[in-house]
Amino acid sequence: MLDLDSNIQFIKGVGEKRAKLFNSLGIFDVDSLIHFYPRKYEDWTANKTVQDVNDGDTVCIKATLIIPVKEAMIRRGLTLFKCRFSDGENVIAVTIFNNKYLAKSLKVYEDYFLYGKIDKSFLTASMSSPKIEKAENVLAIQPVYPAKEKLTSRAISKVMKTALDEISQIPETLSDEIRQKYGLISLDKAIRDIHFPNSADDYLPARKRLIFEELLTLQLGLLKLKSNKKCETSLRITKDYSKEFETFLPFTLTNAQKRTIGECVADMESKFPCNRLVQGDVGSGKTAVAASLIYTVIKNGYQAAMMAPTEILATQHFESLTKMFSKTDLKIALLTGSTPAKEKREIKNALFNNEIDLLIGTHALIQNDVEFRNLALVITDEQHRFGVNQRATLAQKGQHVHTIVMSATPIPRTLGLILYGDLDISILDELPPGRQTVRTDVVDSRYHKRLFKFIKDAIARGEQCYIVCPAVEENETNIKSAEEFAEELANGEFKGYNLGILHGKMKAKDKEAIMKSFADGKVSILVATTVVEVGVDVPNATIMVIENAERFGLSTLHQLRGRVGRGNKQSYCVLVSDTKGEASRERLMTMKQFSDGFKIADTDLKLRGPGDFFGSRQHGLPELKIADMVEDMDTLQKAQECAKDILKSDFSLSNSPALKTQMNKMFEKTVN
Repeated sequence: MLDLDSNIQFIKGVGEKRAKLFNSLGIFDVDSLIHFYPRKYEDWTANKTVQDVNDGDTVCIKATLIIPVKEAMIRRGLTLFKCRFSDGENVIAVTIFNNKYLAKSLKVYEDYFLYGKIDKSFLTASMSSPKIEKAENVLAIQPVYPAKEKLTSRAISKVMKTALDEISQIPETLSDEIRQKYGLISLDKAIRDIHFPNSADDYLPARKRLIFEELLTLQLGLLKLKSNKKCETSLRITKDYSKEFETFLPFTLTNAQKRTIGECVADMESKFPCNRLVQGDVGSGKTAVAASLIYTVIKNGYQAAMMAPTEILATQHFESLTKMFSKTDLKIALLTGSTPAKEKREIKNALFNNEIDLLIGTHALIQNDVEFRNLALVITDEQHRFGVNQRATLAQKGQHVHTIVMSATPIPRTLGLILYGDLDISILDELPPGRQTVRTDVVDSRYHKRLFKFIKDAIARGEQCYIVCPAVEENETNIKSAEEFAEELANGEFKGYNLGILHGKMKAKDKEAIMKSFADGKVSILVATTVVEVGVDVPNATIMVIENAERFGLSTLHQLRGRVGRGNKQSYCVLVSDTKGEASRERLMTMKQFSDGFKIADTDLKLRGPGDFFGSRQHGLPELKIADMVEDMDTLQKAQECAKDILKSDFSLSNSPALKTQMNKMFEKTVN
């Protein structure tokens, strides 16, 4: 008998060599094997004949081999095998590619199941490379696993069946009370039914149970992570200086800004550290919120740090905060990768000697030799560009410091609770008065001529323009890359104009240099990929053209649109797309209809799913194997409620050791 900790190589039919293939799929023991779920199922209930099916259908037909297999070599390395089957009424011509083992095993007058796409005309029926199984012992519903070239789904299925037959009982992780309350089947039945359901509907209760358990494990981890942050801190704010800070500003803060500042200060006045996400749409005034909090912390006798993902953004923060604090005696420094060595040493000494109040910079801030004397507040800008660990490394430069993370990526609140589960959330849901709405239009490529004239007129007025192209897959020939498009424009429509190119494969210093040239007005047109999505303020840029706009998620399009409209001139965003797809058109029209990033994010979730928010997984949270952040939102809320109930009476999870093990596995080093 096997237990869950048994090494994968000891399952019959695996062995040392094959175990390495399983390891490459993240499967090392029986436990990780049984939690490797099918990505879909094939219905092999073969009760149809050729007569019952349509051309192009994927079907399973029971048929008898009536004409033996003939071999035909087409070219070196490609062998075809041809044979004929009959379903009792019709003949099916079958072609098998390069599978000598299968071809040799087929015997005339024996019954087989053929599973695959059928090509059917008035007189003939054929199948090209169908899956072929002997008619006896075939599972009615067959699981299909994410496979690798040398480890097929069928091979995984066989090993899975062997393993489950060798396990007497999968230990239960949830109490009877929880299972009853949420209507869940046992874990043993759920695992067996998710892999080998008896009918098409059998797997649904199994999915329900496993999704609930995965989301419950995630929520337990996040709630414990949040409570770990609840270590008391000595870095308490005794006086709120936000009203004094407001007197330095040439504008009035919005109510949303005041509310957010109040929430953060209240956190910092408590005995626990502030741990808050400040989330606001493009232009909602996050920098002013950050500045107010920095001012209060420094006036209370502490130091503050602000980290941005790029040098140019860090420099921009340095310039705008220096301006905001010009009427104060705050000492501010900027530390990035390109700060000269001598200056770096001076900054680090001054920082350690408490001669610098606020240090702004890039990843350079988290280097070992950057030491603060009295750090109390850490602000991370564009949080989704940093992992949880980088955020933690900066926070560790002080003792239980206050942490604010800022993000301009609008995320629906429920999703925010998952993505930033270890943080409280403040939302800036109001734009400062006078902020211009960017006019958005959707056109097709026939408008290019008019569009280029529009850009030339804007450049003649001294304005600037972005042209964004999607990243191109190698096998796509119908879409131009940013480099190709830039070259075409530089030698054609915009010959003689200052045109720059910016894409992800460029070295960091080259990217910084081109963005600086654009920010300084030396480049009039910047052709780029989405690397400009999080970028610098260029108030003079008034036009954003997005080519093949259907290729982007709405939240990305919204971020790109936020690059313009930062000055006092009317700005435009033009989405160019030749898509005929109804869903794609609907998404693009959403951009024209809404300027509110949160409404757009909600629509994006409904139309496209959470890929945009979770695509890069840089946030450092575990990957989910079966649950879907959007589809299973209701289950997520139930799981969150259940997790709170469990932790209320048993915070250490001593009564739920299996759940605790599962949680520790899911979060590895993140949760203690």
